[in-house]
Amino acid sequence: MERAGEPPTRAWLPEADELPEVLLDLAVPHEDINGLVALRDRLWADPEARWLLDRCVDALVRDMGTVGRGGRIPPLPEEWGELGRCFFVYVYVAALPSARAHHRDRGIPDDVSRRTLADLGRHMAVHRKVRGSTGLTVPGWNGLHFRGELYQLGRLQFQRAVLGARMGGATAAAGHTAGPGDPCLNLHINDFRGPLTPRACDRSIELAKGFFARHYPEERYETAVCHSWLLDPQLREYLPTDSNIVRFQERFRLADGYEDGPDDGNPVRFVFGDPDLPVAELPRRTKVERAIGDHLRAGGHWYGGHGWFPL
Repeated sequence: MERAGEPPTRAWLPEADELPEVLLDLAVPHEDINGLVALRDRLWADPEARWLLDRCVDALVRDMGTVGRGGRIPPLPEEWGELGRCFFVYVYVAALPSARAHHRDRGIPDDVSRRTLADLGRHMAVHRKVRGSTGLTVPGWNGLHFRGELYQLGRLQFQRAVLGARMGGATAAAGHTAGPGDPCLNLHINDFRGPLTPRACDRSIELAKGFFARHYPEERYETAVCHSWLLDPQLREYLPTDSNIVRFQERFRLADGYEDGPDDGNPVRFVFGDPDLPVAELPRRTKVERAIGDHLRAGGHWYGGHGWFPL
């Protein structure tokens, strides 16, 4: 995790009485604050945890802003228990000054910086919703936010990325100006942000066009891509043509060349919160819930979709 001959950056954490304000700025759920404050001194007094904190923060902030250069997330000892579940919250808190400095260097508006980094709290809310405890379900995901690779712009998130062989091949075959190896923006749809209306998506896309042209002028983004269960064409069999999901799908041209197997867990997790819920017990309160559950109960499967459109 560290480079040969180069000592890792020494990580910094706010004192226990200062930590709540930092956590609240990151939208950490209120019910998680006291526990994280109590764990802070335990981490700081543990030489093994401090050693790992230094190296994780160093891997996160090195090559700040460079696409695809974030460090690997290491497995944590099971005996760490609650500290292990919360450890990467402290990693992101310690990396916050570097993230903020990178945003300032790029001229990122403070409101965009704040809303982007506050996605840490949203992911903690997701963890609590599913597992009933403090933690991060996918600890490494927020590294994109803190490294300047992903930004929240209105309803959608936009990740600076590069077209791979399959998606780039699809765009080139369609006569698009961008192909494999060219920059692209990877769209992500986060929950707890209201409905995915066409108007909200239009606004986000327009914001993204201006944002990246202004703050990353050396990178020419001509393509938006999305990899999501929301692009599974089977959804059209269950949802009305004017539904937000179908309208979202209509923005994209589906790319061939992907041979994904069934991915039933993702739609169940995003729609119902818990991917391990028994299919027979999935609620039928909304059109989307009925679509996901009824399809699975009928013996069908859901698949990830891969699409693109020119910016």
